[in-house]
Amino acid sequence: MSARILVVDDIEANVRLLEAKLSAEYYEVLTASDGPTALAMAASEKPDIILLDVMMPGMDGFQVCRRLKDDPETRHVPVLLVTALDGRSDRVAGLEAGADEFLTKPIDDVMLFARVRSLTRLKTVIDELREREASGRRIGLIGGAAGRMGGTGGRILIVDDQERQARRLSVELAIEHRPVIESDPEKALMTARGPVDLIIVNTGAKTFDGLRFCAQVRSDEATRNLPVLAIVDFDERERLVKALEIGVNDVLAKPVDPGELAARAKTQIRRKRYTDYLRNNLDHSLELAVTDQLTGLHNRRYMTGQLEALMARAAHGGDPVALLVIDIDHFKKINDSFGHDVGDEVLREFAVRLASNVRAIDLPVRYGGEEFVIVMPDTDLTAARRIAERIRLHVAGSPFRVMNGRELLNVTISIGVAASLPAEDRPYTLLKRADEAVYEAKSTGRNKVIAHAA
Repeated sequence: MSARILVVDDIEANVRLLEAKLSAEYYEVLTASDGPTALAMAASEKPDIILLDVMMPGMDGFQVCRRLKDDPETRHVPVLLVTALDGRSDRVAGLEAGADEFLTKPIDDVMLFARVRSLTRLKTVIDELREREASGRRIGLIGGAAGRMGGTGGRILIVDDQERQARRLSVELAIEHRPVIESDPEKALMTARGPVDLIIVNTGAKTFDGLRFCAQVRSDEATRNLPVLAIVDFDERERLVKALEIGVNDVLAKPVDPGELAARAKTQIRRKRYTDYLRNNLDHSLELAVTDQLTGLHNRRYMTGQLEALMARAAHGGDPVALLVIDIDHFKKINDSFGHDVGDEVLREFAVRLASNVRAIDLPVRYGGEEFVIVMPDTDLTAARRIAERIRLHVAGSPFRVMNGRELLNVTISIGVAASLPAEDRPYTLLKRADEAVYEAKSTGRNKVIAHAA
């Protein structure tokens, strides 16, 4: 998987060396020699990853990283800080500034490319979510601005059979988070399916294979999006690289440094909350796209797809599909006499009555205006007509309370009923018969049910 990588370093030789290594692996490389240029290029060129030197004159790498993470347009871009510094305080400072990793010069090529591949996969997922969310915003299905996602107060699952180490991790994390310890990998997988923000796994566990557990987390649909922080002995290079290849989000060296643990946990939880925010917005926009906002029923767009699938199944020997087309009688008169606000109240109340008088398998839909449709799977014409008559009687038998209950309106409906014929697979023909039936009901006195067999 290729990516656009922005390399930032004030020393030309360092830039050219990294550019040559990355280009040889078919990455597209952009370069900058100072912090302000890097910020401008990050905004305009939209790189997938930024390799950022720490020791630069003027604006150092920590400052650049903080600026990148404060900007909503670039905060999702992974940053790898590159430096000759190797002290604990420098690593923690970099992670607290928002960096995803801290690589020490001279750069280990194996670690560099393992990290780049891992972060590229992550960035691809986030980019797709961002693009879909942006589409929802453009068409008005998503509103409001995204706030900054916090990385504190998370529920963390520690999977470790070494009791002392697990307890030490739990004590450190409990300052800001809610840690839970589990030494049994099967029980841990079950726990992970609950409300968990981060999983920390000891890959050097004695009683279970930590890497296999990480792989199981990634392969399980219920947990594959959870961030995983793997504790690894960095002298075991093969295990370290394999952890990143499996798809762990981050690695933490043994012995565990408390400050680094806290910083990496915060980073992972912050990113999870950002991706959760994007996914929730996407789910919400999809729901809005197929839901009528006034009544809460599904809309015509959703009905079309469902009806096509049911008709295709019925045409190939499946159970028949019935359709009710319902029109509120004299609805224009209600709008003209009482106003559109009252008309909306009637539509909402009618939708409630409709939904409460159909079966769980039926699909009530607002088709448009005062017209509604009920799609009824596995239903013949006789059963559909019986249900239609029940709905008609329920609506006509109880006045609608409008204007905060001050007025009672008598409302009636006309219903057309049709059921699919053998080998009939076109929703249009079924809708047409039901529509003709409701037209007949309205033209012959209204407040009645008419069924068309063919």
